[in-house]
Amino acid sequence: MFIAFSRAIDLLNEKIAGAVSWALLLAVIICAVNALVRYTFKMSSNAWLEIQWYLFAAVFMLASAYTLRRDEHVRIDVITSHFSKRTQVWIDLAGYALFLLPVCLLIFYYGIAFFRYSLLTGESSSSAGGLIVWPAKLLVPLGFFLLTLQGVSEIIKRIAFLAGRSDGSDFAKLSTTPQDEIAAIKAANQIK
Repeated sequence: MFIAFSRAIDLLNEKIAGAVSWALLLAVIICAVNALVRYTFKMSSNAWLEIQWYLFAAVFMLASAYTLRRDEHVRIDVITSHFSKRTQVWIDLAGYALFLLPVCLLIFYYGIAFFRYSLLTGESSSSAGGLIVWPAKLLVPLGFFLLTLQGVSEIIKRIAFLAGRSDGSDFAKLSTTPQDEIAAIKAANQIK
């Protein structure tokens, strides 16, 4: 049941990251058109600049969970690569439980108030012609909620591995020792 829940979280974050990747393309297009209009027609708008920032914020906040899922976040591989896979899993588990989840839950909690205040007051940008602010502030609790879910998913996968219910293939790569890498290179060269 827990593994199925973990897979559902993984799928949710993959779908969200796929959808939000289009926001990056849209931000690039808006940036290019805005620059073209500004330099060609000497016209500009703060709203267009702020839309770019909002789109970038959406990509950053909503794809963070996917980054964790893919194990593309900052790691301490220089140290952990010398440990066995089981030890690496224990380190990951401790990091997720002691650092990731508490920080995510704290930011999620305060992010709700941050967003709510902006929504209730109708906060808008201090720039002339700027946009309303609450959609960007909504990204904070939403992004950290998704990151919390992904942290729970990663914890489930690590516990399953440690309990012998998983071979570890359902979570992203872990560092290998230099000896493992050398053996893999030798094996790949023998195949050629």
